Amino acid sequence: MSTEKALHARSESKCELCDATESLGVYEVPPDSDGSADECALICETCREQIENPEKVDVHHWRCLNDSMWSQVPAVQVMAWRMLKRLSTEGWPQDLLDMLYLDEGTQAWAEATGEGKSDEDKVKHVDSNGAILEAGDTVTLIKDLNVKGANFTAKRGTVVRGISLVEDNSEHIEGRVNGQQIVILTKFVKKAS
Repeated sequence: MSTEKALHARSESKCELCDATESLGVYEVPPDSDGSADECALICETCREQIENPEKVDVHHWRCLNDSMWSQVPAVQVMAWRMLKRLSTEGWPQDLLDMLYLDEGTQAWAEATGEGKSDEDKVKHVDSNGAILEAGDTVTLIKDLNVKGANFTAKRGTVVRGISLVEDNSEHIEGRVNGQQIVILTKFVKKAS
């Protein structure tokens, strides 16, 4: 049985996202679909156009995800999650996302295109002047800092090379001072120019 026939049988010839019955086609769910029915969804032209062209998204069209997100088909779950994530600033999609549970493998697949973390979701580390810090940057301390547990004071003006960022805390970076790896608050550093 061809993939398209299998998808028509599985979906009762309806778009698996919005239930439309016109202009249906096979959509291989990125990033590495093998073309099998398990890694594809049957979707209408309206859904396909909005998935592929984010600037053409009609938020109200995607209220259909309220139903389709409960599909037992991982490929459909992935597409529902990705669209809800893309629309999450609207409010109601975030509420649906909060209810949606994906098993570990399906969640990893959903996040695989990079849509899982938008730039707003990523933790940003900024120095005392508001400059964005990145791993490997050089910073200068703008205040004397007592280093707890190491019994020394990191003096103002100390240059810290090759910092690393603390992933889940935007106020912390790590760097080597006096031969010791220490955590430094970003508000006490300025990025070297």
